[in-house]
Amino acid sequence: MTWLVNDPNTFVEDMLTGFLDVHSRYAVGVPGGVVRVRETRPGKVAFIVGGGSGHYPAFAGIVGPGLADGVVVGNVFASPSQEQAHSVAMIAQAGAGVVFGSGNYAGDVLNFTAAVERLNSEGIPARVIYVTDDVASAPAAEIDKRRGIAGDIVVFKVGGAAAEADYPLDEVVRVMRLANDRTRTLGVAFSGCTLPGAAHPLFTVPEGKMGVGLGIHGEPGISEAALPRADELAELLVKGALAELPVVPGSHVAAILNGLGATKQEELFVIWSTVARLLAERGLIVVDPEVGELVTSLDMAGCSLTIAHLDDELEALWRAPADTPAFRRGATDARTDSGPLRHTNAAVERAVTVSAPASKASHACAVRIMAALRAMQATIVAAEEELGDLDAVAGDGDHGRGMVTGISAAVAHQAPCGVRPFLPSVHVWATSL
Repeated sequence: MTWLVNDPNTFVEDMLTGFLDVHSRYAVGVPGGVVRVRETRPGKVAFIVGGGSGHYPAFAGIVGPGLADGVVVGNVFASPSQEQAHSVAMIAQAGAGVVFGSGNYAGDVLNFTAAVERLNSEGIPARVIYVTDDVASAPAAEIDKRRGIAGDIVVFKVGGAAAEADYPLDEVVRVMRLANDRTRTLGVAFSGCTLPGAAHPLFTVPEGKMGVGLGIHGEPGISEAALPRADELAELLVKGALAELPVVPGSHVAAILNGLGATKQEELFVIWSTVARLLAERGLIVVDPEVGELVTSLDMAGCSLTIAHLDDELEALWRAPADTPAFRRGATDARTDSGPLRHTNAAVERAVTVSAPASKASHACAVRIMAALRAMQATIVAAEEELGDLDAVAGDGDHGRGMVTGISAAVAHQAPCGVRPFLPSVHVWATSL
C-alpha cells in the first residue's frame, strides 16, 4: 500500500512540491502542472503530455529537452481538467501550436479534447493524440476503444523528438499517429494497488495467480492465469505484443519491459533475458530497449511488454537525445535547451473584479448555495469509500476521492464579495473512467 502520506487529499500537491525541488534544473510548477525550466524557443511546437498521477515516472518525469515541454498533472488516477490543460498549454506554447499526448481514457478524452477546441477558438493551433496500445482492453476491430499504457512512452518519445527537431504541427501529429499504429502492449498484474490513504487495494489477485491484461489505474485484468515461471511469462508477453504487428525477420523494433511499481528491477532483468532471446529467434533487431519503471500504477506488482515496429523515421526519433528526470538518452545540444529561464514555481492566481457590487438578493443566494455545498461535502466525504468500491468494480476506484477533492475545493475557494478567483490548478470534478 501507499505508506507515506500526509493528507490523502493533498497527496499530489505534496508529491509535486518534492518533485520540483529535486528536479529544479528540469521543471517549474505552473497552474495545472509543470513546464520546462526554460521557455519554449520561438517557432517550436509545444509538446505537452498529461494524465492522472500515480504513474510516476509518467508523466511529470518526462519533462525536459527532447521530450515534453509541459505536463498536465491530474489527481491520483484522475484526468486533469480542461482548465489545467489549457493553462499549461498557454504557458508552454511559443507560436507554432500545441500537441497534446495522453492515454485513451474517457476523462482524458473529454478534457483534452475540450482544451484543444478552446485553444483553436483562441487562434492557437492545437491537436491531441490518444495512445491505444493495450491489446487486452479491446479487440483489434475496436482499436479506438483501447487504453494507453506503457506504449505511451514510445508515442510520447517520438512526438517530443519530432517537436524538438522543428517538425511543423501536422508532422508531429503524423509521426505520433504512425508510432501509435505500430505499438502494442500486453501486461500482467501479480497484486492490486491501493490509493493513498485507502485501507484496502482496488482489487486483489489470488495467491499463485496473475491478472492478464491489466490497466494502469487499478483496473483488474481481463482474465486470471496460474503464475508461471519467468521464461513462460516472457513467452506470453512476446506473443501478445507481437500478435498484431507485421514484423518479419530483419525488422527493427523498440521494446519496453515496464515495471508497475512493486516489481524489482532484478526480476525484470530475469524476464528480459528470455524476451531478448525470443525476439532474436524471430530475427528482430531491438533498438535501444528500456527495462525499468516508466508507467507505474502506485504499488501494483506486475509488468508489461511494449513492442513498437520501427521504420527509419520512427527509429531516428526513438533514438534521438532526451534529457528528463526519468528518461535520458544520448546528449542534447545547447539549442534544445536555449530559452530564457522561468522564474517561478508558484501557481499564480488571477482575480477578476466584478463590475458592480452584489445585491442583497445575490448575497442571500450565495449563503444558500454555500449551505448546499457544505451539505454535499459532508455527504460525499461520508460516502467516499463506498463510491470508490463501486467504481472499482468496472473502473479504477478513484471516484470517491475525486468527488471529495472536487467538492472540498468548491467549498474551500469561496470568494469574498466583489472578487471571483481564477484557479486553474484546482482539480474540480475530474473524471477518470
